Amino acid sequence: MLLEETEGAHRSLPIFVGAPEATSIAFALQGVELPRPMTHDLMSQLLTTFGARLERVVVTKLVESTFFAELQLSSGGASHAVSCRPSDGIALALRVHAPLYVADELMDAEGLMIEPDEDDVSDQSNPEEIVGEFREFLDTVRPEDFTG
Repeated sequence: MLLEETEGAHRSLPIFVGAPEATSIAFALQGVELPRPMTHDLMSQLLTTFGARLERVVVTKLVESTFFAELQLSSGGASHAVSCRPSDGIALALRVHAPLYVADELMDAEGLMIEPDEDDVSDQSNPEEIVGEFREFLDTVRPEDFTG
């Protein structure tokens, strides 16, 4: 998963996620509805049922190649923070339309500037080629490639 700043320098933060988590995120992005709820759909329903609201998800830190995140919730006038994996936070945020943030300190320390090269600009007219190149990247990249 690649998180990109929407303002400022437009740095990116690469985070590795497992296949089930990536599937859950992709389903949310594509609006796929399954006959039975996935875990993140269930979490969304629980929030609604108990009158809680996911205010935001914040990717907070990186410790020994593992990213941490936090669900910032509100319920009954009180605020609560719940630790989570970034992939779970993102999958839930997409379902309830909550914003996603990366802590400034984390982005300052780990954010990457990814400059498009000339090939990237010309390839944008062929989505299948872009997806193929991304799959090739995923097949060859390792978590160690992103450790500082």
